[in-house]
Amino acid sequence: MKTEILKLDENNIDIDKIKYAASVLRKGGLVVFPTETVYGLGADALNQKAILKIFEAKGRPSDNPLIVHIADKDEVYNLMVDIPDDAIKLMDKFWPGPLTLVGKKTSSVPHSVTAGLDTVAVRIPKNKIALSLIKEAKLPVAAPSANLSGRPSPTTAKHVIDDLNGKVDVIIEAGNSDIGVESTVLDITLWPPVILRPGGASKEQLEKFLGKVDIDPSLMEKNLDMLTPKSPGMKYKHYSPKAELIVVEGKLSNVVGKINALVEEYKQKGLSVGVLSTEQTKSLYNGAVVISLGDRLEPKTIASNLFKALRDFDDLGVQLILAEAVDDKGIGFAIMNRMKKAAGYKIVHIS
Repeated sequence: MKTEILKLDENNIDIDKIKYAASVLRKGGLVVFPTETVYGLGADALNQKAILKIFEAKGRPSDNPLIVHIADKDEVYNLMVDIPDDAIKLMDKFWPGPLTLVGKKTSSVPHSVTAGLDTVAVRIPKNKIALSLIKEAKLPVAAPSANLSGRPSPTTAKHVIDDLNGKVDVIIEAGNSDIGVESTVLDITLWPPVILRPGGASKEQLEKFLGKVDIDPSLMEKNLDMLTPKSPGMKYKHYSPKAELIVVEGKLSNVVGKINALVEEYKQKGLSVGVLSTEQTKSLYNGAVVISLGDRLEPKTIASNLFKALRDFDDLGVQLILAEAVDDKGIGFAIMNRMKKAAGYKIVHIS
């Protein structure tokens, strides 16, 4: 398959290119498009054959459900039933934006989208190109992250091209994603609602609006082999670089000391070692390839840089990455969720 790459500017959208990409979606093709979280791999959410192409292109397990993207809140009623009044208020507050709601699905949603579940995940993205594409296509668009299954999610078009060139019909190239981690997935079939995947909308933001939000116990588990995932990102190892990744958490001064000791230990074994640091600590490491995620006091910056940094280590040929943990408050909860899953829960705890 030859992949066409269309360059677009979110602030000056070429409507002819949008119309072309929308026509590909309507014909059952695959179109990669930017969102404010990460790049998405889109197909007609109501077309069974098109949906199966997503799983084939990504190498994605069939029991991993997809998120359906819409452009107007009223469209949710074609996809979801029994929507609580408070969930409608959530839509008014957080859509468009990085919040996905999981509710009871209508009969029009194919089982391949929901991995056979009776629930469907829906959101409205904030990116203007994504919204223009969905509006022009005049259909709901199922779109997981546009990467090979298990790899770090793509926050630039280069990441998408590295993984999916030749596997999809169109890639829309439009700069870097703003948030850098996927949307928060919130189960509204339960009340209080339950976070299935932390993301761009923090638990604190949701609780400020709702009063109480629970966290799915699976987010605290390591052994998820028997889990039936209700959301993307719940069951499988995700977001992983080619290199082995180990997360080191604890008091920061002790974390730095432990990472330096581990650098020496693994270098003596002949491995090329990288350190995922922050601006406050990047000068404290010796003998390793060091990449800073940004200021430790600016977690949004760290989130936006995480997946790119993991891919950069792969480009540099690093065999082992030692990562500093960050504060898990706010969007830090999503950052640590991605780090730990990328590491396969290989975590060193330092008091």
